[in-house]
Amino acid sequence: MPLSYFQGLTHSAAGSWFFDGITVGLFRTDRGLIQQADNPSALTLDLTAQGFNHIGDLAWDAREGGRLLLGLECYVPGQPNGGNTCGRGAIGVTDPATLELRYAVTLDPADIAKAMWAEVSPGGSELWTSSGRDLLAYDATAIAPGAPAPLRPVRRLVGAVPPSGVTGAAFYRGRLFLAGQDGGALQVWSVDVTGATPPVLELDARGGVLHWLLAPFPPAGGKPTYGTGHSELLTFVPAADARLRVRVAPARAVAGRSARVTVTVTERYAGRLHRVEGARVTAGAAHALTTPDGMAHLRVRRSGPGALRVTASKQRLLAGRSSVTFVRG
Repeated sequence: MPLSYFQGLTHSAAGSWFFDGITVGLFRTDRGLIQQADNPSALTLDLTAQGFNHIGDLAWDAREGGRLLLGLECYVPGQPNGGNTCGRGAIGVTDPATLELRYAVTLDPADIAKAMWAEVSPGGSELWTSSGRDLLAYDATAIAPGAPAPLRPVRRLVGAVPPSGVTGAAFYRGRLFLAGQDGGALQVWSVDVTGATPPVLELDARGGVLHWLLAPFPPAGGKPTYGTGHSELLTFVPAADARLRVRVAPARAVAGRSARVTVTVTERYAGRLHRVEGARVTAGAAHALTTPDGMAHLRVRRSGPGALRVTASKQRLLAGRSSVTFVRG
């Protein structure tokens, strides 16, 4: 992904994707991640005059015909107070079509010194973020033009922030998934914020699909495994959906003759089949990578009758297998 897709991502119900970075830019893409619009600076002059100069992980909200909620902070590396030069946070509300700021609502600094991320709860009633070791929820309906300021949280989960801290978040099936890194490995945690059970921190990825935007950041130390100069978008699936599916056509060939076969590799998650690009397909001595349509073409041969195994593998996904049956000519 472009390096400018740096701070976070979210998507609308219609399928548009939104990214922000490196500090104040906003970007919209389609489902294929082709960029459709951009705004190099989503902050207005009055906000920058107040010291706000940084947008954290953003959130989609269905109110007002659709809106993007931006966690705002003042951040200058190397300055006192951890670079927090103004000591307060705000939520910016942006038009998803124009990527222009509609308005902003300030947050009471008694509760939070900066808004580093934002995520809307299922149903849209609350907007979650964090302050220190606590998770905070604000009334999403109170984020509106002319709302009394500064805004106070309606819920606080004390000590619910995981040891890794929080760099971004997403809800799935009532659980709040939190990404973070505190001088060690990148981690994803989940927290039950419904109140049905006490907040429990656990390293997991139960159910559903998780998208994780990784960006190179020097203070994290070391060179990224995926290289520098760009960000990387990772997609995770539940272990139950992690096995590749392999279909071979034609499924039969003549022993002693060379046969050209087409292998299609798919994976089922989020309720439908997806074609898998970049899977390595092997059949005997032949091998190839699948193209964006999930297909690979191989020329295979077996001297005698029997089955030739065809295997597809990619990253940490579980390998899928099929075969070509060679019959006597």
